[in-house]
Amino acid sequence: MKRHNFKKLQIWEESMLLIKDTYLMTARFPDFEKFGLRSQLNRCVVSIPSNIAEGTSKKSTKHFVTFLEHSLGSAFEWETQLIVCFNLDYITKEKILDLESKINTIQRKISAFIDSLD
Repeated sequence: MKRHNFKKLQIWEESMLLIKDTYLMTARFPDFEKFGLRSQLNRCVVSIPSNIAEGTSKKSTKHFVTFLEHSLGSAFEWETQLIVCFNLDYITKEKILDLESKINTIQRKISAFIDSLD
C-alpha cells in the first residue's frame, strides 16, 4: 500500500476547518455544558482528522480503512450532537444548516475514499 500524506488529503483539510467552527460555536454554550456537550463536541470533531492522520501511518490498506471508518463514525456522532445543540436552542437554524452541509460533505468524501480503497 502506498502511504498517504494526511496533510494533502482534502478530507483531512476540511475536517480541520470544522474544528475551528466547532470550537467557536461551543465557546458560546452555557457554562454548565463545559464538561458535557461542549466537551463531547470538541473531542468528537478533533477525532475526525486525527483518525485520518493516524490511519495514514498504517502499513496495510485494511488498517487504513479501519481508521477512516472510525473517522466517519465520529463525523456521524458529531452530526447527532449538532442536532442536539439545535434542539436545545444553543444554535440557530442558519448555523445548523451551514454545519450540516459541511459535515455531510465530509461524510460523503470519507465514504467515497473508503470505497476507492476497497
